[in-house]
Amino acid sequence: MADVFTWAPTVANASGNATLRTRTAQFGDGYAQKAADGINGRSSTFSLQFIGDAAKITAILAFLDAHAGATSFLWTPPLREQLLFTCEAYTEPTKDGNVYTMTATFNQSFAIS
Repeated sequence: MADVFTWAPTVANASGNATLRTRTAQFGDGYAQKAADGINGRSSTFSLQFIGDAAKITAILAFLDAHAGATSFLWTPPLREQLLFTCEAYTEPTKDGNVYTMTATFNQSFAIS
């Protein structure tokens, strides 16, 4: 079973994108026919921001480093069910007083690796 990412991102500066994969057959008269591509034709990517004290941000960094960008983990995006993701890129934390800020990019995956 995959580990679960439990930390909540901030609402500000968080965004997500969904990509729907299709195949297109282009015909000579300008007509095109499209069809969904595969059983996992929809994939999501989220850019997330986390703000917190040193303990919270250190725990997030440890979780992401332990998964090394290659091992999938479970996370629940807004208005969706729990899905598998990997995180291959995140920013190093910045400090403002006793508060740290970092961002991470979560890419949906379809198999536990």
